[in-house]
Amino acid sequence: MALMLAVFFWAVGVVTVLIFAGHVWWLPELVSVEGAAMDQQFVLTLCVAGATFFLAQVGLGSLIWRYRARGTERAEHWHESPKLEMTWTVVTAIVFIGLGIQGSRLWADYFLYEAPKNVLMVEVTAQQFVWNIRYAGPDGRFGRTDPKLINDAQVNYIGLDAKDPASRDDVLTQNLMAVPVNRPVQVILRTKDVTHSFFVPPLRVKQDAVPGMAIRVHFTATKEGQYEIACAELCGMQHYKMRGLLLVMPDADYQAWLKQRAGL
Repeated sequence: MALMLAVFFWAVGVVTVLIFAGHVWWLPELVSVEGAAMDQQFVLTLCVAGATFFLAQVGLGSLIWRYRARGTERAEHWHESPKLEMTWTVVTAIVFIGLGIQGSRLWADYFLYEAPKNVLMVEVTAQQFVWNIRYAGPDGRFGRTDPKLINDAQVNYIGLDAKDPASRDDVLTQNLMAVPVNRPVQVILRTKDVTHSFFVPPLRVKQDAVPGMAIRVHFTATKEGQYEIACAELCGMQHYKMRGLLLVMPDADYQAWLKQRAGL
């Protein structure tokens, strides 16, 4: 019985390592510049945690086999070892604090980002259960909005002020975002009701939209294609319906798409 149990734990460790080494159930294809650093941090953390898990399973199986029942021999009590306990506590603390510091640097590099001059600004306002997406028109300025002007029945989902000249050429879409490939994009996230989460796995972008806040995230898509925009925060009974589409296209196609949406 002891041998079977020991082999089980050894097998769990080996199979787990093989699954991750073979990239089974792995991350989706990376299609953004910023995502490379995030993947490196993820792989580093996974390697450290995976090595710890593997050694723990091997050690557990070895101890089960070494101290298995033998005839009528009674088990002996092993008193605590303060030195050993202090050693693994300190080592664990150093490893996890080190990973935390490395992760905080990555976080700071991402969120303390200074937008370049050619960045494309896109405003995304979430609501149950739709993504409202707005582009500045030819004047390059977003029109004024006012929560008091929000009226879904009149298709004014974000409270756009029609009296503001800058709002007249704004381009509005629902659940459809288009961006040019290889151009920096900055998304201004808002929500008009509950907390939502803007999530595009291939871009490695995932950020909550919090009521009363305008949160900025950025990415530079590197591959043309269509990608799902999901809501990763449970936001109500129809949360599953909150899905959008991100189109990454050549700059010329993007400009044509924007003019078509603007009715020009």
